[in-house]
Parts: sequence; structure tokens; C-alpha cells
Amino acid sequence: MIAPESSAFTRSDDWFTSGGQRCAVAVFRPASSSTETPAVVMAHGFGTPRAVALYVYAEAFVRAGYTVVVFDYRHFGESEGEPRQLLDIAKQHEDWRNAVAYARSLDGVNPAQLVGWGTSFAGGHVLSLAGSGEDFAAVIAQVPHVSGPAAVQATGLRNVLRVAPLALDDQVRAIFRRQPRYINSVGNPGEVAVMTSSDAMLGLDRMLESSGLSHGDYPETVAARILVRIGLYSPARTAAKISCPTLVQIMSEDAVTPARVALRTALKIPDVTIHVHKGGHFSPYVEPLFTNIIGEQLIFLKNVVPPIA
Repeated sequence: MIAPESSAFTRSDDWFTSGGQRCAVAVFRPASSSTETPAVVMAHGFGTPRAVALYVYAEAFVRAGYTVVVFDYRHFGESEGEPRQLLDIAKQHEDWRNAVAYARSLDGVNPAQLVGWGTSFAGGHVLSLAGSGEDFAAVIAQVPHVSGPAAVQATGLRNVLRVAPLALDDQVRAIFRRQPRYINSVGNPGEVAVMTSSDAMLGLDRMLESSGLSHGDYPETVAARILVRIGLYSPARTAAKISCPTLVQIMSEDAVTPARVALRTALKIPDVTIHVHKGGHFSPYVEPLFTNIIGEQLIFLKNVVPPIA
């Protein structure tokens, strides 16, 4: 299905296969392009579908002359996969590789100019994939998850103790192939949820509002078993092996992916551009910071993979 969104670009909705299941993908194309364009492949972070806040980035990129591929992981959003809201790191890496292969197969895309764009948990994914041999032309990692131990420590001991019983219970359910035990992805301080920083719930509220969504339009939970594995997932380990130009954007008051750890990781990347902004983990997606964030990303893209006029 192809639907004209404006005189500047079109959007088509399609599927690609990953692990035998269909992943929903939206393809944004510049309307006036007569040559092969670079492509930006995008996915969201922890427990949230692409519909929350990502399309505004995609529209900025396509208006600048890039083809944009935005997908939902299996088990999330409009993609297939049961049980729902199952965050499996290995599966999401596989989804990424299949999304990149799908983007390379598109007519009008330069297969040598694929950009991996990820935010939060997906920011960690694109760093991990780039450091493990995925042939990106460039990477943009916004407030990326880089260290499992640092992420666990940032949640605080009290929150770890609150969520641990749910995580262990769901891990047992996984062993016996039972339905998951779910936990809220975002909550207020003191509640049982994965992210409970003081700005988390307000940040989610603002992201939903800016996306034209309301609470309940999409699930706001995740299968709790992922909490057993987060502490073991550290994309920082392969950061020094990333060979492509990389933009890392860091928030100085990030209570989810601590700035000091993100900065230390970014400095390991040989060809890196780093921007540090004052704000929390949820600040980049909305104003007043969004304009600066997307502006930096557009400048970076035009420097390293410029579209042909």
C-alpha cells in the first residue's frame, strides 16, 4: 500500500520476514529523487513500538533526501510474534539484520549507503551490530544503552529488589513455555516498573502526545524475563571495533543510560562525533531539545552519506 503523505515524500507499508514471522516496515521515499539515495534504517528502544516518536525523525530524514525504513521488532507494534511484548536481544539483532537486507533490496536505494539509527536500547543494538561486522555506512546512536551493569546500577537497589521476583517468575514461565509475566516499562518512582526515574512517566506522556497517541493505544509492558539478561548485554565491549562514522548523542542527566558510561564508550569508537546535551533520557524526542537533536543528525548524515541532489 502506498499513500502520498506530502508533495515532498511518499510512505508505503510493507513486511519483511525474520525468523519465519513478518515484521512491519514503513518505507519513506523522497518524491523528487531520480537517483539512488542513502537509506536510514530505524527502530525504537525498550518495549516501545515505532509509532511512538519515530515517524517525526523519519519525516525529517526523507525531506532531506534519504529513503527511510522504520520497522517494528517481532512481538511488538504491528509485527507478528507471540507472545506479545517479548524482548529478546538475539531476535532483535536478527530483525535488524533482516531489516538492513530488506533496505538494501529496495529499488532506488544505494546498497552501500545504509545508516543504522537507534535510540535507547536500539542505540545499543546498532552499536553492537556495527562492532560485530554489520556493514553500515554510518551509525546514529541516540541515548544508547551501552553497559548492562551500569544500567542495572542506575535503577537503584530498591528498584532491583522490587522487579527481581517478577523477572525470576517470568524466567521460570519461559522455561515451561507459559504465558509471560508482564511488567510496566515505565513507572513513577517507587512503582514496580523497569524505568522509574523522576522524568520517566512525564517523558512517556510527552512522547505519546507528540505522536498523536494516548495511553492504551499500544501495550506499555514487557515480558519481565528480559530483566534477567539486561545486566549481561553491553554493546560497549565491541565499540572499539566500529569502523564506520558514528554519531553518539548523550544526555547529561540520563538516569537510564548514565552519561559518564556512554561517553566513555563513545570515546572508544575510532571515527566518532559526540554531542552532550543537558537533559534526561526522554528529552531528545520532544521540544525544546528535539530541534537541536535532529539538526545534529541531519548535519552528520550530510557530511558522511550526502544524498545526491
